[in-house]
Amino acid sequence: MDKIKIKLYDMLLALSNAVDLVTPELFNHHQQVASLAFRLAEQIGLSKEEQRDILICGMLHDIGALSVNERLSLIENEPVTVNSHAFRGAKLLGEYRPFRPISEVIRCHHVPWGFGGGRQLHGKDVPLLSRLLYIADRTCVLIDYKSDILPQIPGILDKIRSQADERFMPQAVDALMELGGKEYVWLELAYKNPLQFMPDISSFGTTYLDIDDVVCISRIFSRVIDFRSRFTATHSAGVASVAEKLGEMAGFSQNECKMLLIAGYLHDLGKLAIKESILEKPSKLSEREYSIIRSHTFYTYQLLNTIAGFETINAWASYHHEKLDGTGYPFHLKGDSIPMGSRIMAVADVFTAVTEHRPYRKGMEKEQVIRVLGSMAKSGAICPEVVLMLVNNFGLFTELCNESQKQAFFDYEQFFRDSGPERNPLETCD
Repeated sequence: MDKIKIKLYDMLLALSNAVDLVTPELFNHHQQVASLAFRLAEQIGLSKEEQRDILICGMLHDIGALSVNERLSLIENEPVTVNSHAFRGAKLLGEYRPFRPISEVIRCHHVPWGFGGGRQLHGKDVPLLSRLLYIADRTCVLIDYKSDILPQIPGILDKIRSQADERFMPQAVDALMELGGKEYVWLELAYKNPLQFMPDISSFGTTYLDIDDVVCISRIFSRVIDFRSRFTATHSAGVASVAEKLGEMAGFSQNECKMLLIAGYLHDLGKLAIKESILEKPSKLSEREYSIIRSHTFYTYQLLNTIAGFETINAWASYHHEKLDGTGYPFHLKGDSIPMGSRIMAVADVFTAVTEHRPYRKGMEKEQVIRVLGSMAKSGAICPEVVLMLVNNFGLFTELCNESQKQAFFDYEQFFRDSGPERNPLETCD
């Protein structure tokens, strides 16, 4: 496990699909926009590198729209706040140095052409890729995916053509019109997995991430998961830091500890499928609501399961609600079928959850935390050995968790306070 090679494409596709879980009505929207944007770039003869970049942008363009209502509003119309999600998405991606060029594309992907007056945003030229991404996005939202797509093409093209030069760059409109007669382009969009038709682009299909790259990208997406709610804004950061330190104490290698960090960042990825009304409920969950919450680990597993080479990280992340006595969920694994990394993740998750404040209760004090962990270990829910490591170093883990969550909350407040591109970016990863 000391070596890990993950395809950039595999990870981005899984995480792109995860963002679409926020709004079931927009299932596959990121894939559809990425597919059409790629075909537009291909049509006007952009380089392979630019084709690769716009494909990535399409897969991630709405990651800054964190709520159901915001995403739906972007489909139904373009509100005056339309650029807020674009700026937030750019800030998220800008944390990872290799994504900084595409973050600029996403920052500008709702800037109208304005008869040429929209060539710049805040003194910077709007990239051509932003123009293509914009028209691809607006075209895809006009499609009724419940009906046959080919008869819809003339009406869609007429609608886009009527807004040429006002909203859309003429060159982008011309490229879309040229694609109008190519049935395969539209049939790809209507397919359940449009990106499976994309050719293997040089330097993209074979681009691999090392462990530190995966850590950084996972941290970005932990913020997509957690920043949906003020009450969960710091959870994944706390779990990740506690799990990493527990792994170190358990004798895991340096790379395995980083894998635990990644699993901690992504363990609640499936919660993107859970409505904010449940995540932010100010009182205890009903039995029905709790049963809905229980589905999130299954979604986490299925999303991460598409990433080749992620099998161990997936198990550690997705099994964090399994119990040694077999009464956990969603797979009801038991005893030795639950790997040590998953046991560590379970204890890290419980410790972080009971010590942080929630809408319906305050975080527990030391004696109560130890009592809860001890009771769960005694009943066969979580691993006694891992609990003992944590309890014997309680002060260390409390301080570590508090510092991680304090930084995460600072990032959360800064993230929403600084909604414009002129503000200082968040801390970056190289």
